[in-house]
Amino acid sequence: MKNSLHSSWLASLMAGIALAASTTALAASDRAFVPMGTADAVGIIDLERQEVISTVTDTINTHGSALTPDGRHLIVGSLSPQDAGREIARPEGVTEDEHAAHHGDGATTSPEEASTGLLYVVDTATSRIVRTLEVPGPVHHVLVTRDGRHAVSTHPTGGGISVVSLDSGQVIASLATGPNPNYLVQHEEGGSILVSNAGNGTISEVDPQHWFVRRNMRVDGNPEHMVLSKEGKSLYVNDNAGGRVLAVDLTTGSVAEEYEIGTAPHGIDLSPDGQRLYATSQGDNRLVRISLEDGTRHSAELAPAPYHLAVVPTDGRVLVTSREEPHLWILAPDSLEVLQTLELGGIGHQISLEASRPRLTNE
Repeated sequence: MKNSLHSSWLASLMAGIALAASTTALAASDRAFVPMGTADAVGIIDLERQEVISTVTDTINTHGSALTPDGRHLIVGSLSPQDAGREIARPEGVTEDEHAAHHGDGATTSPEEASTGLLYVVDTATSRIVRTLEVPGPVHHVLVTRDGRHAVSTHPTGGGISVVSLDSGQVIASLATGPNPNYLVQHEEGGSILVSNAGNGTISEVDPQHWFVRRNMRVDGNPEHMVLSKEGKSLYVNDNAGGRVLAVDLTTGSVAEEYEIGTAPHGIDLSPDGQRLYATSQGDNRLVRISLEDGTRHSAELAPAPYHLAVVPTDGRVLVTSREEPHLWILAPDSLEVLQTLELGGIGHQISLEASRPRLTNE
């Protein structure tokens, strides 16, 4: 009996060792990824330790960023124009054949083509670029579709968006939305994608299945950053020119409410429960919090020039970058007290958040 129990225990132990060898133990992740513009790098922040732990290098003027749904890859866009048909460097660890399959041989590029843009695909486990994709123009902001299949970019000089297949690495669609397209958000469960067009005061609703513009909603002003309500019925969009946030009723396509923010509002996000709206006022050096239940407004000084903003989904802390200094502030959601000021390598732009969840670190 004793030998039988020992054999059973040993078999279980060996099975556990074999499993650990094939798939490294599950690890939790709670990080922020911050493109740092002309510093040509992306900072990675451990939100539990509240410190910068790693840097993605070899990027060019990165501004937009978005994580794939599984958290394995970060898509980062370059705001600098590139020469069409330029040779893209092959990342270490990628074979010549794989590189050619992702980028082609450049033979189809015509001399008449305007400048192009770049998307970098970063492995979040190693902080290294694994692919570089060419898109039709400099990239402002980026979105990865809910199904993880496509990267969508706004092109401010091109008047529209592009869609890249993350499987093939090829551009599968380009859509005109309006002058100076700025930001993108998508409904839950793979619904419509919304694009703000700062140049003509409209929001475009895009079908992500067939890639066409379903409708354009006029909101006036200069709509830029946006966030969807938790139930997906309202869209909150900052109006840079009017110093306000507009609440757009997506059923009617009209502005249902306005909230005063201050001069040159920029970053915007919601609390985890969807009841509070946070926004930055660059010109007034303020972080503003608004209760969506009763419209109560509370603000705190934050200088200089609070810029991009993201709310940590696990605990509601507010992350804000500065447009004038290489800083990122971490603030308490209730008091708006600065908990930590982190030094970045450059000016921080579109923040992507990886909330804590189990994931395989080595398969």
